[in-house]
Amino acid sequence: MSSSKPPLLSDATRDLARFGAGLKYADIPAEVIARIKLSLLDSLGCCLFGATLPWTRKVAELADDEDAKPVATLIGLGRGTSAALAALVNGTSGHAFELDDIHKESIVHAGSIATPVALALGESQTRAGKKIAGRDVLTAMVAGYEIGHRVGNAATMSLFFRGFHPQGTSGTFVATATAARLLGLEATQYQHALGIAGSQAGGLMAAQEGAMVKRFHSGRAAQSGVYAAQLASRDFTGILDALEAPYGGYLSTYSDKPDPSRLTAGLGTVWETLNVGYKPHASVTSIHSALDALGELMKEHDLKAGSIVKVEAGLSPMTHVHCAWEYKAQGVTAAQMNLYYGMAVIALDGAAFTEQFREARLSDPRILDFIKRIHATVDPEIEKMGAPFRHASRVKVTTRAGKIFEKLSLHRRGSPENPLSADEVVHKFRNVVRPCMNKKVSERIIALVDDCENLPDLGSLMSLLATAVKPVK
Repeated sequence: MSSSKPPLLSDATRDLARFGAGLKYADIPAEVIARIKLSLLDSLGCCLFGATLPWTRKVAELADDEDAKPVATLIGLGRGTSAALAALVNGTSGHAFELDDIHKESIVHAGSIATPVALALGESQTRAGKKIAGRDVLTAMVAGYEIGHRVGNAATMSLFFRGFHPQGTSGTFVATATAARLLGLEATQYQHALGIAGSQAGGLMAAQEGAMVKRFHSGRAAQSGVYAAQLASRDFTGILDALEAPYGGYLSTYSDKPDPSRLTAGLGTVWETLNVGYKPHASVTSIHSALDALGELMKEHDLKAGSIVKVEAGLSPMTHVHCAWEYKAQGVTAAQMNLYYGMAVIALDGAAFTEQFREARLSDPRILDFIKRIHATVDPEIEKMGAPFRHASRVKVTTRAGKIFEKLSLHRRGSPENPLSADEVVHKFRNVVRPCMNKKVSERIIALVDDCENLPDLGSLMSLLATAVKPVK
């Protein structure tokens, strides 16, 4: 069925393709390069720790069975495979423990997609005789961040409320834009690649309540982006108006209320890469402000978990739907996506990092007991603030002595509005990889990423990333 309706935004796919194909390292502001290097380091930490986890290893075993030519590294696993399969495995590991970077408006974790794609294709291209430098990787990642985030922005939260996981849907465009730029596709091929990507987007939000497949959404998006760009390089054709088509297009299909103007708004002058933030907690971003507020209240008033009789969390409608469902010990994914579990471990441990989400903690009677004291509702004032404040929270604590303390947290720690410093992101990387990697290797990775724009090739970095990580006990 064709449609007589006009396109949602004329030539949007073409314009994004022209931007991506024409993007040069020299065009990118220094602050954007600095931010994308932080994202690269942060994402590598996620991939290295993620390589220790069972869901990543199951996907890696699947890739092993393909017996593909080993031209790209499985990060932290000590072996290689094809570029597409490496993107699949490394994309899964990057999103494997809810630690990856986040762009709030698009609801996309671009780092766990763009990093695996750029490195897998960069390494495989080098092995094929085309040397890829560090600045080529950074440029490709910026293309992915700029285009993919705009796709997510245009889809709006409606895509999420319809039940689609942005990581597996809009994330496919992050991957494709990264891959197409790394392969040097000219504008028309790039446009076809984006058109191929639209038909591969997928991922259901029901996965958040315990399924390993949530992690796989990121890997599949990364793999799909590699395939899309590789096919386009062979003159395989895609939907030229994939994003703006009024019937069967990405926005018209995945979103009830798309905002197509967000596809190209400020393209080349407003850098969406700068709107990426980093996670200090190993949990879904939507609950971070509530975790921050509870932790701050307990520190400011010297409260212990045993002295608290009630915690009330006022949330945005999206966070309430996304995270305030009845907690059941049904897996690590569910715990990381659940408001009640996250607030309970903050109260008991003062942290919600890797140690708090071990399988052994998921049924801890102390955690289950504290969860009974937590109540969550939609806060009308936060709801009135709209989408820009969907991560905001109002936390009220009542003590056994009858005292009440309250804190409104509008911007989570690690967001662009309340950012982690570069040193804090590096500190996070060290903490994430400390249980699984030799310190000298991790420090060398930090140094190479910091100097990435000057690396003549990827050899030194990839040799370190190929080092097999140690199992985490």
